[in-house]
Amino acid sequence: METEHPFTLPRGYLDPSGKVHREGILRLATARDEIHVLADPRVRAHRAYSAVLLLSRVIVRLGDLEGEQVTPEVVESLFSADFAYLQGLYRRLNGDGSTDLATCPHCGATLRAE
Repeated sequence: METEHPFTLPRGYLDPSGKVHREGILRLATARDEIHVLADPRVRAHRAYSAVLLLSRVIVRLGDLEGEQVTPEVVESLFSADFAYLQGLYRRLNGDGSTDLATCPHCGATLRAE
């Protein structure tokens, strides 16, 4: 079973030093991840914040940043296109387990998420 999935952000995270980080790895979420997020007071105050916390828990690497360096503040600093991309990837990978996005009607090739 594949539990980690590489990705490339459309724009990239621009860190405080001006370096852009585009390549990363996202792991499948666990029940613990989702429970931990629901218990966070920031989520109780603003439900939409759960996406920020979940992504900060499941991004294993983002450019030169490893696991614990991908904080909620890093996720908050992503450009909107990158945040939306990661939310979509998270939903696809943690939904029904399928990474299939589409099938070509002409050749039958399957397009998969990164």
